[in-house]
Amino acid sequence: MTKKDIVKSIAEQLDLPQLRTRELVQRTFDALIESLVREGRVELRNFGVFQIKRREARMARNPRTGEQVQVLAKSVVIFKPGKEMEARVRELDRRPAAAPEARSAASPSDAPSTDQGTTRPGSSG
Repeated sequence: MTKKDIVKSIAEQLDLPQLRTRELVQRTFDALIESLVREGRVELRNFGVFQIKRREARMARNPRTGEQVQVLAKSVVIFKPGKEMEARVRELDRRPAAAPEARSAASPSDAPSTDQGTTRPGSSG
């Protein structure tokens, strides 16, 4: 699922214009990012928690050459799913295996998505 799919789904459910819905979705994402950067943590009940963690510098190995390389310290975003999301995802294990085409044809409310509106570089999403 892409941000465009989220916008379309919400617009249809609420009978709103897609242009206005896209603006609301983008402002929501912008507010989440701003809060995460400012506070270091964003908790969304029943969805999950986004948190900034610091990874220390370390030595690693280039898999192609076997050469050791220094990896610099950096901040990364981690996500821990909430209880409701965990439960809904676990339900997938109890369902009979479906063909990939059948899963992609399911409505967004039928199958949870792991891509929560992220866009790829160069896409306007």
